[in-house]
Amino acid sequence: MRLLSGLRSAPEPEDSRVLPSRALLWLIGSFVLLLLPQWDRLPLWLMAACAVLAAWRWLAQTGRVRLPGRWLRTAIMLVLVGVYLATVQGRFTVDTAASFFVLAVGLKWLETRSLRDFYVLFFILVYLATVNFLFHQEILWALLNFTGIAFLLVGLQVLNAPDLPAGMTSGWRRLGMLFLKTLPVVVLLFVFFPRMAPLWSVPLVSGEARTGISDSMRPGDISNLAQSSERAFRVTFGGEIPPHRDRYWRGLILDYLDGETWRQGQREPFRPLGRVAVDGGVGELKASEYDVLLEPTDQRWAFALEGSEAVSDNVYEASADLFRFPRPADSPVRYRLALQSEPDEATELGATERRRYLQLPPDGNPRARALAADLRREMADEDIVVNLLERFRQQPYFYTLRPPAMPENGIDALLFDVRRGFCAHYAGATTFVLRAAGIPARIVVGYQGGEAGAGGEYLIVRQYDAHAWVEAFIAGRGWVRIDPTAAIAPNRIESGLRDAVAEEGSFLENNWTSPQRYADVALVQWASLQLDRINYQWQRWVVGYQGQSQMDLMSRLPGGFGIRELGYLTAGIVGAGLLVAGLVSALQLRRGERRDAFRRMVDNWHQLCKRVGVPVRHGETPSGLAARLARAEPAAADSARLFARMVNSHYYSADRDLADGQELKRMRRLLATMKRQLRRRGARKKPTGRGRGLSSTHQQQLRGNSQ
Repeated sequence: MRLLSGLRSAPEPEDSRVLPSRALLWLIGSFVLLLLPQWDRLPLWLMAACAVLAAWRWLAQTGRVRLPGRWLRTAIMLVLVGVYLATVQGRFTVDTAASFFVLAVGLKWLETRSLRDFYVLFFILVYLATVNFLFHQEILWALLNFTGIAFLLVGLQVLNAPDLPAGMTSGWRRLGMLFLKTLPVVVLLFVFFPRMAPLWSVPLVSGEARTGISDSMRPGDISNLAQSSERAFRVTFGGEIPPHRDRYWRGLILDYLDGETWRQGQREPFRPLGRVAVDGGVGELKASEYDVLLEPTDQRWAFALEGSEAVSDNVYEASADLFRFPRPADSPVRYRLALQSEPDEATELGATERRRYLQLPPDGNPRARALAADLRREMADEDIVVNLLERFRQQPYFYTLRPPAMPENGIDALLFDVRRGFCAHYAGATTFVLRAAGIPARIVVGYQGGEAGAGGEYLIVRQYDAHAWVEAFIAGRGWVRIDPTAAIAPNRIESGLRDAVAEEGSFLENNWTSPQRYADVALVQWASLQLDRINYQWQRWVVGYQGQSQMDLMSRLPGGFGIRELGYLTAGIVGAGLLVAGLVSALQLRRGERRDAFRRMVDNWHQLCKRVGVPVRHGETPSGLAARLARAEPAAADSARLFARMVNSHYYSADRDLADGQELKRMRRLLATMKRQLRRRGARKKPTGRGRGLSSTHQQQLRGNSQ
C-alpha cells in the first residue's frame, strides 16, 4: 500500500501537466483569427463545428465539462468526416483539401491536454496561417494572419513562464524587439531570394465560385452582377487615361442563341495548359501601354481595350481582339498591353463565319423578325443600324436594374411591350434584329468604364461595370461597335452605372456593406480609395514580386545579377545574418555579465555554499538555499537568511531595477561576514594535534603554547 501511495504521489512527467489557462486562451484566440480569412469559402457547418470544438476545450479547462473519452472522440470524428465527404461529393481540389485540414485542426482540440499537445497544435496553426495565403493575399488579410501568429508566440511565452510578473507586457516587448531585429534580414531575403519557376509559382486548382462574367448570358445575368462592387481589375496607363465613353474592356464573344441564352458557338482551339506568370509587364510604361492587375476569375480570358496588342508574354491574342492566358487565372495576374495606332480590321467575312454570325433559332419572336424584314426591304446595312439606334433613343425605352420577368418570346416583349431592361436585354434584342435583317452581328461581353483610384493614378473596374454590347459587320468597314445602352441611357456610358440609375435608386440596393454605395459621403469614399491604393501597391510590389519583376530589378543593379549570382548573394546574406546575430548575442552576454554586478554577487554566494558542502539544487529558491546553509552551518544562519531576503527583494519586487551602489555594498558586506563566519566555524572543526594542514593562525597559537 505504501508503494502504491508513493507511486500515486510521484510527480507527473512535464509533457502530461495540465495546460495553463492563459496559454490555452491565446491558442484559441489565434485559432479564431486564422479561421477568419477562410470564412467565405468554408461551409457553414464546418465553421460551426470548429467553434463548438474550441469552446468545448475551453469549458473543459474551466472545469464545467469533461473532455470526451477515446470512443466518444472517435464517434465525433467519424460523424464530422462523414459530413465532410457528403459535402465535397468526390471533388478533390485545393479548396476541399484545405477544408479537410481545418476540420482536422478543429478535432485536435478534443485531445489537447498536455504541454506536448500545445506544441503540436502550435505548429499546426502556423501551417494554417500559410494555407490562408492560398486564398487571400490582400494586405489586410496578411496583417490578420501575422496577428494570429503573434498570438501564438505570446501564448508560447505564457506557457513557458505563466507566473512571471508583467508577463504580457514583456512578451509583446520581446516580440517587438525580435521583429525589429529580423526585419532587415527578411527584407533582404525577400528582395534577393531567387524566385525560380515553377517552384515559386504553383497553380491553384480550385473549385471556388468566383464573381464575374461567364461564358453564357441570359437576359438577367448582368443585372444581377451589377449588384456587386467587388473589384474586377485595376489599370495603370503609361499615357493619358482614355475618356469614360471609350473604356470598352473586351472579354469574350457570344455568337450562338440557344432559346433565350447566348453562348460561345465555336470553342477556342485547344491549347495545352501552361504556367501563368503573375508579374507580366515590368519596367517603365510607354505612353501607349497599360498594365492590368486582374483579380482571380478561374477563367482564361483577359480584358483589353479594342485595338490592343500583347506586350507581356503571359497573355496571347486569340482572335478578334480577344486575349487569353495559358491557363485559368486562379490568382491575381498582372499583364501588359499596348494600343495600336491603326487597328487592323477585316473587310470581308468568309461563308462559314457569315453563317456563324447570322445563326438564329428556327422560330420565336415573330414581331422582331417582321421588324427586321421591313427594315431590310427599305434600308441598307448602315441605315438599319442607325434606325435601330434612333428607335431606342426616341421611343420610351428605359434602362433599369429592376427588369421585369420576360415571358415567352422575350425579345418581342422587350421591343414592343415592356420596353424596360438592362444592357444584356438590349444587346440580345439588337443582335437578334440585325441577324434577322441579314447583318452579321455578335454580342461582346466585358466591362465598360471604371472609376479613378486615389490620386487618379489608376482605374478601378468593378463588377457593376460589367457590360454587354453589339458588334455588327458592315461591308467595307469591318466590325463596328453598336451599343444600344448608349442610345437609351447615355449616362451609363459617359459616367457610369451610378448616374444611369440615380432616379431609380437601385444602385447596389442589395449591398448594404459596400463603401461604393455611400459614395456621396466624402469620408467613406476617401477611406475606401486610400485602402484600395495601399492594397494595390501591396499586390503589385509584394505579392506580384516574382520572377520577371525580380530579374528586372536585378538588371538595374551594377554587375548584371543572374539566378546563380542571386543564389550566392542569398547564401551570403544568410551567413552574414547568422554571424552578426552570433556576435551581437556574444557581446550582449558579456556586456550583461559586466553590468550585472548583483548577479556576480549571487554567483559568488553559490560558490561559497558549494565549498562548504551545500551545493545549489536545480530550481531552488534563495530562501531554500539559505535554510539548508543555516542547518549545515548555524554560525552563518542569520547572514544567509538576510542575504536571501535581499536577493528575493531585488529579483521579485514590483519595482525592481539593477542594484544601486548602496545595495551592492550591503550585499558585499554580508557576503564577507558570511565568509568570516564560515572560516571560523571551519577552524574550530579542524584537528589541532599537528600543524600540518592547519591555518597559519592556529599554527602560531600552537607554537606559543609549546614555548
